[in-house]
Amino acid sequence: MAPEKKYQTILVCQQNGSGEAKIAGIRKYGGRLFKIKTHDIDTPLPELIDDTTPYLPARLEADLILDFPKHPDLSTDLAHMAHRQGIPVVASGKKILQALTPPT
Repeated sequence: MAPEKKYQTILVCQQNGSGEAKIAGIRKYGGRLFKIKTHDIDTPLPELIDDTTPYLPARLEADLILDFPKHPDLSTDLAHMAHRQGIPVVASGKKILQALTPPT
């Protein structure tokens, strides 16, 4: 019997489809190594969000989070939530203390 293949769960948090190109790339080149979950934020947002809980996932269940919200309050709070749970966040091109922030 062949051993069961394990995969890494990636949560893609995106605003208005902003992560779709990355999702397509992961599916194309990652094959069955990754299970992709998405959290979509498609509603108009105010300039300042004091409470981001209505917009972010209630629970983070992933091995890795890719951050694509365009609103800085959402990205910052998502990184804080993930950090408390020990889940790494990649937020390319952003300046967030608790996230991996490679240049774009």
